[in-house]
Amino acid sequence: MTSRGVRLRGRVMAVALVALVALGLTLAGCAPTADEEATDTDAGIAITHIHAAVRDPGSGDLLLATHEGLFRQDGVDLVALGPVMDLMSFTLDAEGTYYASGHPGLQTDLPEPLGLITSRDQGVSWTVASRGGESDFHALTTSGGTVTGYDGTLRTSSDRRTWQERPIAAPPRALAASPDGTLLATTQAGLLASTDDGATWSTLTPPEPAVLVAWADTSTVVALTTGGRIATSTDAGQSWTLGAAVLGEAGAISAGRTSDGSLEVIAVLGDTVIRTLDQGTTTEVLVG
Repeated sequence: MTSRGVRLRGRVMAVALVALVALGLTLAGCAPTADEEATDTDAGIAITHIHAAVRDPGSGDLLLATHEGLFRQDGVDLVALGPVMDLMSFTLDAEGTYYASGHPGLQTDLPEPLGLITSRDQGVSWTVASRGGESDFHALTTSGGTVTGYDGTLRTSSDRRTWQERPIAAPPRALAASPDGTLLATTQAGLLASTDDGATWSTLTPPEPAVLVAWADTSTVVALTTGGRIATSTDAGQSWTLGAAVLGEAGAISAGRTSDGSLEVIAVLGDTVIRTLDQGTTTEVLVG
């Protein structure tokens, strides 16, 4: 049986929590520890860690990149897409190409580590674009044809094959690129911004240090802070508002606009994926 179309019913468990204050990246693999328990589903697949939760801009579907591969939400179910592999990072572009990195599954003919892999069929099949056997990107983003990733070194590529090394003051926990190409990085040196693909950087000053960051559109930035709150900016990070609600520890965030223009923030909180339209004052559980 292939993994496409397999239904995962019931609660998705991802018991490994990522501390908000841990801004540095651990470049080791994401195998479950002895203290973690995976929940078996009726399809025989257990999800042990959600690395990313984003919406496909074409379909609006929620996608989960996990230790067991890529999943698409279909009603109350999760549908497995493509092979089982550890997707340590995941992003997608406006044209619908998926990008990921991490580690291959036992039944895949892919290198270890994956390097940069891409999918043009919504995650059903994957191709190694470059750096197979070399890079395990724990942070990855793309915009305007440029892919930026961090594998211990910050790298950018305009053709997905050749890469340039870029300077950065401290290892990035999260990378996010706006539709017009402004790159953000959360680091122990602060929230850094670059308008030249990482060649030079400036520092932004949200009201609390940013741990995770995402763009909702060309001017709207969302950050999850060390205090567990959502900070938003509608002028590309020049000024900010800080939500009063404390969401707690989170492993990943994404942001976008709903059909009516509302700002939607999606966050992975332990084994739960939530969304909020009001900086966390009210939340809705999407998965969990």
